[in-house]
Amino acid sequence: MADDIVFELLHSEIINYALEQVKDVTKNKDTDLSVVEYIGFAAGYKIMERLTREWPRFKDELDTMKFICTDFWTCIYKKQIDNLRTNHQGVYVLQDNAFRFLTNFSNGQQYLEFAPRYVAYTCGLIRGGLANLCINSVVTAEVQAMPSCKFHIHVQRT
Repeated sequence: MADDIVFELLHSEIINYALEQVKDVTKNKDTDLSVVEYIGFAAGYKIMERLTREWPRFKDELDTMKFICTDFWTCIYKKQIDNLRTNHQGVYVLQDNAFRFLTNFSNGQQYLEFAPRYVAYTCGLIRGGLANLCINSVVTAEVQAMPSCKFHIHVQRT
């Protein structure tokens, strides 16, 4: 319980820090969340390195995504992803119906505009974890109704 609170407070402070840095540099209200996303990328890369140390290589991309939805997500958020969908052409959608960083907000529409601030770190976590497994990807998040969140993963094939 206590470590959950520490994680949420740390996440909140990372967002505040990044927003203050952007505000000082640009003097406008546009939010550049690339710093938050990069911090998530670095953390995700290192977490995946530790999690897969004793694991054999994954058979294919889908097995890797299943690992992200189960073990990786459980390690970070103490629950599994609620839904995984794919078109089998390099696009995956991970859905969390009670995303941890959005559950403290009202379920109404008034805070929807602030949601990208709270999902950028997780986009970085996913992208960093996949990068560690040699899967280059673009990860975006979609929040249509609080506290549900969909993470879209587009695998970059060469």
